[in-house]
Parts: sequence; C-alpha cells; structure tokens
Amino acid sequence: MLTKVPYRLPYNKDLKEKARFLRINQTNAEKKLWYQYLSPHKEKFNRQKIIDNFIVDFYCARHKLVIEIDGETHNSDRSYNYDKRRTQVLNSYGLIVIRFSNYEIYNEFDSVIERIEEYLK
Repeated sequence: MLTKVPYRLPYNKDLKEKARFLRINQTNAEKKLWYQYLSPHKEKFNRQKIIDNFIVDFYCARHKLVIEIDGETHNSDRSYNYDKRRTQVLNSYGLIVIRFSNYEIYNEFDSVIERIEEYLK
C-alpha cells in the first residue's frame, strides 16, 4: 500500500522490514561506499531508502540523488529492463539516478567519488 503525501515521496510501508534487513546485510560494495565516503559526508545520505515500491541503495534528499550499486545480478536482460523501468519511475519524481557497478566501487573508487561530487555541486 502506497502512502502519498503532497510534499513527500510515495512510500510503501510494507517494505520497512526488508529495508531494515538490507541495511543490516549490506553488500561489500555498499559497505565500502557507505563507510568510506557517504556516511562521513557533509550531505546527509540514507541507506536502503524506500521510495514508491522500491528500496534504493542510497538517497540524498537535498539533491534528489539516488545512488545504486549494481552487482552480478544486474547483468541479465531481465535485470536491465527492470532497472530501466525503475529508473524511469524514480525520474518521474524528479530524482536523479546514478549507477555504479561493483567493479567500479572496488577498482575505480576515486572516479566514483568524483562522479557523485559532480551531482552534489
């Protein structure tokens, strides 16, 4: 059930437990980005934020920025199409969605940070 409030994003309260579980059980790539960059950042970020019927990896409300970390499971056509539709829905709320692969988090971390910083300016 979606709850709509004019000044807030839609929120499916049925996803609360799943979001809590995902916060406790972050992937290694999510942990790296969270602990080494987003958590200590001067901007406030949320982990595993419920928006509409989705749980996004990270969200900065001030900049309307969603950050997604795509692991191995995102490499199929089915996942690509789901992610594309999901991004369209999030964009319809005025949100910007940026995606990084696990590879980028582990091997190109400075570039990941630079790209995020570009959106935060």
